[in-house]
Amino acid sequence: MTPEITLDSIDRLRATLAPRLRRTPSVPLDALSALSGAEVWAKCELWQVTGSFKARGALANCLDLDERERAAGVTAVSAGNHAIATAWAARALGLSARVVMTATAPPIRVERVRALGAEVVLADDVHTAFSTAEAIVRDEGRTLIHPFEGLTTAIATAGVGREFIDAAPALDAVIVPVGGGGLAAGVATAVKLATPGCRVFGVEPMGADSMTRSFATGAPVTLERVDTIADSLGAPMALPLSYALCRQHIDDVVRVSDDALVAAMLSIYEHLALAVEPACAAALAALLGPLAETLKGKCVGLIFCGSNMDHARWSELVAR
Repeated sequence: MTPEITLDSIDRLRATLAPRLRRTPSVPLDALSALSGAEVWAKCELWQVTGSFKARGALANCLDLDERERAAGVTAVSAGNHAIATAWAARALGLSARVVMTATAPPIRVERVRALGAEVVLADDVHTAFSTAEAIVRDEGRTLIHPFEGLTTAIATAGVGREFIDAAPALDAVIVPVGGGGLAAGVATAVKLATPGCRVFGVEPMGADSMTRSFATGAPVTLERVDTIADSLGAPMALPLSYALCRQHIDDVVRVSDDALVAAMLSIYEHLALAVEPACAAALAALLGPLAETLKGKCVGLIFCGSNMDHARWSELVAR
């Protein structure tokens, strides 16, 4: 049974987190409206304190630790944004952090994690990263701050949707990127609680489409292989709680190619002068691609989920 999340529980956690987080802006984007044929708004979590929405869940979960857990410290698995957020939350609360990152993570993300005082352990791939983190939990007694699964995480990310609807109450639809589903689960829950008539669409890369496959199967699935430039959306599996909340509150999940992600990155740069990572461009890629006809003429909210990317990697991708 899916745990109940209420607007009151979302607002209470938002109030708890507020002293350390930013209420990121929700803004109308006339240039993208002209490009897409929809009235476009964006919720700009790329300007959250750690460069992504991940700060919300990481801080909330660290605050939930008891005295013994705080003394043992935390670990996390991430290609970057969640690692940065966990390192930041640990430093803010005086905790030790040992974070597992994939060897392909952009160097700037690894540097940011270390600069925040966390130890970084590099793993060959995302599956190895999860098993390494499990070993750290077992051997060192650290608490795993999961990148997307958990009720606290869902309530924390629901704050993104709650703030968006507060700022843009006339939205007909919201498009949210899906990695493991932690952001999508929270945003979709908040949007549907506040404005039941607003449609919510998830968007995944074709090479990391665990939620699409889970919806088709009727249960969470694990991918044998992840293959996408959107490493922030490269979770290898869906898990029960996030899946259940997404299944309950998301109207549909669409997929986009890596080429479509790059095209959306370039559009955001050309029209907004923002150099963002592929995950941040996913919602626009969906609006310009598989959802173009469905949402034409509608008031559409895009979740700009975060952006921690160096110039060299951005330039390499858009050169495609």
